[in-house]
Amino acid sequence: MDGKPRYDGVRDFLASRSIVLPDGSPADPPDAATVCGLGNAKQAMFDSLLATQGVQTFAGSIDLLDAVRAAGLRTAVVSSSKNCLAVITAAGIADRFDVRVDGHDVEDGGLAGKPDPATFLAAAQRLGVAPARAVVCEDALSGVAAGRAGGFGLVVGVDRAGQAAALVEHGADVVVDDLAELVSIVHGLAHHPVADARAVRKRRYCCLHDSPCSWYLA
Repeated sequence: MDGKPRYDGVRDFLASRSIVLPDGSPADPPDAATVCGLGNAKQAMFDSLLATQGVQTFAGSIDLLDAVRAAGLRTAVVSSSKNCLAVITAAGIADRFDVRVDGHDVEDGGLAGKPDPATFLAAAQRLGVAPARAVVCEDALSGVAAGRAGGFGLVVGVDRAGQAAALVEHGADVVVDDLAELVSIVHGLAHHPVADARAVRKRRYCCLHDSPCSWYLA
C-alpha cells in the first residue's frame, strides 16, 4: 500500500490476500464492505491519529532538507496521499517545499500513482528542472521504482524497514539508513557550484555538483 493512492492501495492489499470486494463509490460510509468503504475507514482512523498524536518527524530528514535549501536547491514533496498538506503542516515543514504534488493532483489531473513516475515528472515540470538533474529520496519500493522509471538523475533509497536489497532491486542507485548521512555531501555543493553533475555511486553515497538542481522528498 505504501506510496499508492488510497483506493489503489486498499485494492492491492486485498488482492495480495486473494480477497475481492466491489469498488463501491468514494461516497461510501466507512462501514461499507467495498474498496472505497475500507479506504474511507482508514482515512477516518488517520484523521483521528493526526488530530490526537500529531506527526513524528525523522531528524535526519529535516537536517537534509534544511541543508539542501541552504545550498540554494529547490525542493518538492511528492505524495500519492491527499493528506500530504495536512501532514507537512502538522510537522511544521510546509514552507520548506517550493512545489507539492499530492493525491489531489493525482485525482484532478488524472495522474497515475507510484510506481508510475507521473507524479515525480509533474513535480519536475513545475520546478522547471529536467528529471536527469533531480534527486529523488524515497523509502517506499514503489517510490524508488517511480524514480527509476522517470529517468531521474539519482534515486536515493532510505532503508527504514530492513529492505535495502529490495530498494536497490526496485531502482535505488544508493541506499542509506538515514538521510542525515547525505548532509555533509550537500554542504559541499556550496564549494562546487558549476561543476558537472555527477553521482558517485561506487561510494554508496551521492555527490552532485550541478546547479540548478532539485531534491524531492517523497
